[in-house]
Amino acid sequence: MNAFDIVTGNSPFIAAAIHDGHHVREEVREHLNLQAHERMREEDPYTDYLAEVAVNRVIGRRSRFEVDMNRPRDKAVYRKPSEAWGLRVWKKVLPAAIVERSLAIYDEFYAAVEDVLLTVTTRFGYFVVLDLHSYNHRRESDKNSCESLNPEINIGTASLAGRWHRAKDAFMTRMQQIEVKGHNLDVRENINFRGGEFSNWINNNFGNHGFSLAIEFRKSFMDELTGRVDIHHLNSLRSALVKSMSAIHGTVQRVAL
Repeated sequence: MNAFDIVTGNSPFIAAAIHDGHHVREEVREHLNLQAHERMREEDPYTDYLAEVAVNRVIGRRSRFEVDMNRPRDKAVYRKPSEAWGLRVWKKVLPAAIVERSLAIYDEFYAAVEDVLLTVTTRFGYFVVLDLHSYNHRRESDKNSCESLNPEINIGTASLAGRWHRAKDAFMTRMQQIEVKGHNLDVRENINFRGGEFSNWINNNFGNHGFSLAIEFRKSFMDELTGRVDIHHLNSLRSALVKSMSAIHGTVQRVAL
């Protein structure tokens, strides 16, 4: 299985689901101390489905427990429980050669994404990346597990340049107007997540030409423990993404061109 898939088309929008993957290569699997369901709990299943809102897509096919594309390179392979939600990921210290092969995948991924950003910018003059993730909100040990403290959609914008804030605001305002399961979506900014390395890297290195929004969906569209999905709820969220994308198109064009 490929470590990641990139699909390109005729659009300035790029959707990324870099934590969707669950597969790990055999040499890594032999050292894992975690069961498949334990890994899946911290992965972002169904974000590849959400990413279908854009014709340009970047989809991670490997588990974040093999290599995490949303961490800085020196933290991309988890070494200790404090880096992995308290989980003891490895049976024993992971051999350096395996770590290096995982980091080679990390380097290949970022080089490929850079090519996509440059290609889209050359064609359209700008780009918009929707960096799609999902998050758990019902951890037994988490005192903040109540839904009121965990928005349905958290937009991470810590690295977003000021010139793109009007476009971000248009996106959020439109999404907050959309009704899902009988209520308007609860969309807030930088509540639990401010954006990881992937969005930070894009905004810090290519922010003159476009931007990335780190979009975290609360896992209320699925059972966090079993992975069972409510497909109607998921479809509603995907539809909300499509409508919100259209709201920022004109704003982005005025800034970028």
